[in-house]
Amino acid sequence: MIHLRIVVPKEFAKRVIDLLCAAPSVLNVIHLEGVAQKPAGDVILCDVAREDASVIISDLKELEIPKHGSISVENVDVAISDAAVAAEKAAPGLPSDAVVWEEVEQRTSDNTELSVSFVAFMVLAMQIAAVGILFDQPILIVGAMVVGPEFGPLAGVSVALVHRRSDLAKRSLAALAVGFPAGIVLTFVAALVFKWTGLSPEDYIPSEHQLTGFISHPDFFSFFVAFVAGVVGVLSLTSAKSGALIGVLISVTTIPAAANIAVAASYSDWSEAGGAAAQLGINLVAIVLAGVLTLFIQRRYYVMRRRKHLMDPMRTEAGLPLGRSMRGTPRRWAQPRRGRAGQRP
Repeated sequence: MIHLRIVVPKEFAKRVIDLLCAAPSVLNVIHLEGVAQKPAGDVILCDVAREDASVIISDLKELEIPKHGSISVENVDVAISDAAVAAEKAAPGLPSDAVVWEEVEQRTSDNTELSVSFVAFMVLAMQIAAVGILFDQPILIVGAMVVGPEFGPLAGVSVALVHRRSDLAKRSLAALAVGFPAGIVLTFVAALVFKWTGLSPEDYIPSEHQLTGFISHPDFFSFFVAFVAGVVGVLSLTSAKSGALIGVLISVTTIPAAANIAVAASYSDWSEAGGAAAQLGINLVAIVLAGVLTLFIQRRYYVMRRRKHLMDPMRTEAGLPLGRSMRGTPRRWAQPRRGRAGQRP
């Protein structure tokens, strides 16, 4: 179940309540009159089956609720109610397969910010990976994969391409464009320091690193694993299954490949650095491609569901037209109606 907290001006409250009460997948509708102060208005609470959450929110957007008030979305972990069971049965599909698109956009938007902490995690993850490469320690490679935050911007690029969000694409690409070079440069400096101080081997011989040599030798399975991991990562993002996302983080060698570029460069092994760069490029392209395809398929299902919903007679309860959306068109009806003398009827 999804819990909605809606703040609306008083004059819009009735339309919202009529819409929610008419939807069979909505329950626990509560109307608190005049309790909101900023913005001023009424507060309406309700629970909705996860399968119908984005559809209902889309109707609320047609009523211009985000413009005049706000909509907050929360996950309900446990709902003990026969009415909740009936609401979920009324919504087509399964809760585990349902995508709350507003939640996906917000989550990816939060994870694509070019912040000090993002760059710090990128740098620190590559430092760990560099030590793992120098001493042929796979456990450190796995640790670096878990620490690396690069999947957030990669998922952001996928969401931006499917939703045609140029702002999200710019933020995601900026984070990647700064995070990877910063990590590679600082890891290169660290590798030089390790070599000059004698903390790492004087010579770097790739053939002696059998456990981590795969990082700089991409093949078909490099693309295959990255593509499958990209699909799993997006599914974990849309279904809020963090356990699956952890599996993605420890199966894709983006951070280790970037660290290997720095390590190989510090030893002037340009062939090894080139192989690591190819591995990095393959992983980035495969993850984004998989993310776009997965989101596109999920989005097409939602679009078909939304089109069917537009023909639902329940929309007329809130003054919404049948068969078409009011979003993107003038909404004179959304303003309080007045009589001939300028008074509200």
